[in-house]
Amino acid sequence: MKQKALAVMLVLALSAGTASAQLGFGGVVYDPANYHNALLRYFQLQQQLIQLRNSYAQLVAQYNLAIRMAKNIRNMPARYRALFSQWRNTAARDVYGNTGAWTNGVNSGQFPSVAAGYERATTQLLPYDPAALGSMTPAELERVKSQYASVELADGANTTALATIGSIRGNAQRIESRIWNLEEDSLSDDPNLNTEVSVLNKINAASVLTLRTVQDSNKLLASLLEQQTILSKQQREATANAINAEIRRRRNLAGHMARLTSTLSDSLENFRMR
Repeated sequence: MKQKALAVMLVLALSAGTASAQLGFGGVVYDPANYHNALLRYFQLQQQLIQLRNSYAQLVAQYNLAIRMAKNIRNMPARYRALFSQWRNTAARDVYGNTGAWTNGVNSGQFPSVAAGYERATTQLLPYDPAALGSMTPAELERVKSQYASVELADGANTTALATIGSIRGNAQRIESRIWNLEEDSLSDDPNLNTEVSVLNKINAASVLTLRTVQDSNKLLASLLEQQTILSKQQREATANAINAEIRRRRNLAGHMARLTSTLSDSLENFRMR
């Protein structure tokens, strides 16, 4: 109402001033053009006032929305904090002194420790004597080399898997601390940790942490697949050796039967001649 009153007084003042300028201080003369212009300016001022009022209402609504969006949930740690199991390192008895290096390697992920521990805890694969290899038939030599390769490949896959497990376990405590920091920042009611940029940074950190975890899972799956492939090779090797043995048996049986038939025929012929 105050704004409207001011606008009316302004219009009257403009009208009076215009009439006075035209006629001096004498009698009042009605000028339609000035009256029309005064009404037009009054209407424009009224529209500007309405627009300002709408803008003010919109700004107040946006401000109230921002206030509501900036409010934190009370007592978030008690409502949302969850407890998870702690990482445990591998532990085993070492009665004969051949498991300590294995546990050290699988807990640290250091490849020299892993290789030394694996070699000490497993049965050594001895090499064939060159004279023994030279006395084998080609089929026997091929079978021996294939079986030897299976053991060597299994050793390589096992040490790689142990190193992967040890690397993940060795970094577990640092990952746990990062997760704890992210959880503390997410549940905190500190305004500096709840700005738009801070929330986006926490979301990005959680996404990167998830990608790292997925990468570690892929490493473990790759190690398992490698071991499964070697087991499949060993099964294929056993089946191929059985098939080859059956083929050689049938081939030898056919040769023996042919020789036996020929000998029997010769004996019968000689028997008849006598």
